Amino acid sequence: MVDFARVGCIGELLVEFVCTSRNGRHRRAGEYLGPYPSGAPGIFIDQAAQVGGRCIFVGAVGDDAFGEVTRQRLIQHGVSPQLIRVVKGAATGSAFVSYNDDGSRDFVYNIAHSAASQFDVDDATATALRDFRLDVMHVSGSALGDPDMAAKALKAVRGLHADGVAISFDPNVRKELVGHPAYLGAVKEMIGMTSIFLPSEEDAEALFPRRALNDVADEFFAGGARAVVLKKGDRGAEGVTRDGERASFAAHRVEARDPTGAGDCFCATFVTLWANGAFNFHDALARANAAGALAVTKVGPMEGNSDLATIEALLRAAA
Repeated sequence: MVDFARVGCIGELLVEFVCTSRNGRHRRAGEYLGPYPSGAPGIFIDQAAQVGGRCIFVGAVGDDAFGEVTRQRLIQHGVSPQLIRVVKGAATGSAFVSYNDDGSRDFVYNIAHSAASQFDVDDATATALRDFRLDVMHVSGSALGDPDMAAKALKAVRGLHADGVAISFDPNVRKELVGHPAYLGAVKEMIGMTSIFLPSEEDAEALFPRRALNDVADEFFAGGARAVVLKKGDRGAEGVTRDGERASFAAHRVEARDPTGAGDCFCATFVTLWANGAFNFHDALARANAAGALAVTKVGPMEGNSDLATIEALLRAAA
C-alpha cells in the first residue's frame, strides 16, 4: 500500500453560496445555491485527504448548522477534527459569489466577525501537530488577509519550520491588499519559509512582475526550496525542482461550471502525492493538473474534489 504524505493545513473554514444568475454582482435579488463547505484551506485539506493523505486541520467554525456542514464534510473524507474548534455563540464564516460573463467574480465575505479566525495556536496545538508527524504544512495566502488569522498562521508555521517540517505555500494573492504593508510582510515571511511554492500566473505577476519562472525558481532554490510550480488555469501547469526536474502539461478539456477551488485542489493533489516521494515530480504534477480540471466541472468550491481513482480515470481517457 502506498504511504502518502501526512499533511496539515491552517486557516479559514467557510460555507459558500453561489448565485445562479450572472452579472448581478450581488446588487439585485437572485437565487443562491448552498451552503457549500469552503474556504481555500478547507478545500485544500479535503482534497488532500481524498487522494490518500493523512490530514489534520487547524481552524474554527461556529456552533451552527453551517459549521456542522463544513466540519462533517472534512471528517467524512478522513480529516482529523482534533484541532477544528467549534466556537460557541459565533457564526461560521460565509462567502457569496456571483459570476460575470467576462469571467470575473464578485465576492461578499463574512469572515472578520465570524468564527473563522478563532482557532488556537497554543502549546497544545503545537504538540498535537508535532505528534501528527507532518511531512508538510500548507498555507493559503487567503489566510493572511485577516491580521489575526495571519498572526496565528505565521506563529504555527514558524514552529513547524524550525522543527524541519516542509512548508507549502499557495500565495493566493488578494490584489486589493497588495499595497498593505502588513499583508505583504506576512506573504514575504511565508515565502522565506517555503519549501514548495505554488503560485498562479496572477500571483507570480503580482509578487515578481515581469520575471520568468526559472529566474523566480532559482531564487527560491537558493533559499532552500524544493519545488516551484506555476498554475496556469486553462493553459495547464508547469514546474521545476531544485534537482533540475521539469514538467509541463496542457490543460484538460472539460466543461467548466465553477472555477472556485480549482487551484486549491491542484495544490493539495500535488503536495500530497509528491511531498514524501510517493509519486515522482512528473507524475504528481500530471495528477494535480487533472484534479484541477475535475474541480471546475461541478458547482460548489469543494464539490469538484476527487479521489485518486477518478483522477487516474481522467488521465487514461486523455491518453
